[in-house]
Parts: sequence; C-alpha cells; structure tokens
Amino acid sequence: MGEFKVIEIKKSVFENNDREADKLREELKAKKTFLLNLMSSPGSGKTTTLKQTIARIRDEYKMGVMEADIDSDVDARTIADTGVQSIQLHTGGMCHLDAGMTKQGLDSIDADDYDFIVLENVGNLVCPAEFDTGASKNAMILSVPEGDDKPLKYPLMFSICDAVIINKIDTKSVFDFDDDAVVERIKKLNPKAEIFFISAKTGEGVDAWCDWLRRQIDEWNK
Repeated sequence: MGEFKVIEIKKSVFENNDREADKLREELKAKKTFLLNLMSSPGSGKTTTLKQTIARIRDEYKMGVMEADIDSDVDARTIADTGVQSIQLHTGGMCHLDAGMTKQGLDSIDADDYDFIVLENVGNLVCPAEFDTGASKNAMILSVPEGDDKPLKYPLMFSICDAVIINKIDTKSVFDFDDDAVVERIKKLNPKAEIFFISAKTGEGVDAWCDWLRRQIDEWNK
C-alpha cells in the first residue's frame, strides 16, 4: 500500500488566519484605531442598533463603518444616511469575514483616519465566530424573538464576545423570553461577558451599551 500524507486543512486555515489577525490587531493598536466586530443572526437589529449607537457617539470620535454582506448594499446606504462614512464589503458567497478580508476593508476605508471603526459582520451565528477578524473587541446581538436558548445552541459565538446585546426587549410581551436564564447561560460560557438589555427601536438601554463602548475605545486609544 502506497504512503500518503494527511493535511489538516481546517487547522492550517485557522492558524494562518490567527497570525494575520494578531498582526492586524497590533497595527490597529499602533495607529490608535479601535475596531469593533459586531455579529448576530439576520434580523436581530444590528443596523438599527448601530444607528442608535452612531447618534450617541458620532460627535466624540472620528467614526467609520464597514458593512459585510453576501450581496446588496442596503446596509451601507442606511448607515451613509446617518452622515458616517461607510463602505460595503461583498463576501462573494462566503458567510463570514476573516482577517485578510477585514484588512482589505480597512485599507479601502483608509483606517488611519479613524478613531473607531465598526465591522458589521455577515448575519450568521456560526461562521463569523470561527474566524478572528483582528478586531479590538467582539460584540454580538441576540434578539428576544430568537429565544433565550441560543447560547446553548451556538456556544462558540457567545464564548468569544466581550459584549452581548439583548435587543428588542420591547417585544417581551409577545415572546417567551427568560432574562435570568439567558444571563446564566451566557455567563456559564463566558463569565467576563458584559450583557446589555436594549430596545434599538425605542432607545431603551442603549446609553449603557454606549458607555461601555466609550470605555473600550478610550482604553484602546491611549
């Protein structure tokens, strides 16, 4: 029987990406540019939450937004209407961004000119969690209609995030959602995660999220 070599492709891909991500993070730190990787499933309210965030902090930081999607430029147009610089990143069918893709986006938006950049990742609770983008911090949004069991179903996503935003709390009268249960499940996976309950529609709770974000940006950009 002939000899053959087994190559662990997945391991190799992740290792190469991790090296690129670490290098990118070092570059961003040196340039004093804070990059937030914002993730969620489709329809959780990422863009609406981002609009509420922009309204509160846009006058404090030079801010840019990179919108990632498989196709379309709907989100980039929506953010551009706020007056903040935005670009659309098309992934060509891929369900996530990696460090190399993120670097291309940062080069296109001219990241050196910004204090704070948001990467709104592709809507997906699986693939984006597997690839380090080189971001300064990771955050995700879970909406009330999705259910409080999502940390059990998608543990990696909740494990890698520095902040978890529970959005659409204004719909609790319609959906069966247990606040205590979701907090317990998140903290079991990630004791250090900061959790914020908000309504991007009404603005409730968004100030606390923005206060946390300001602290992260200021610390990174010292």
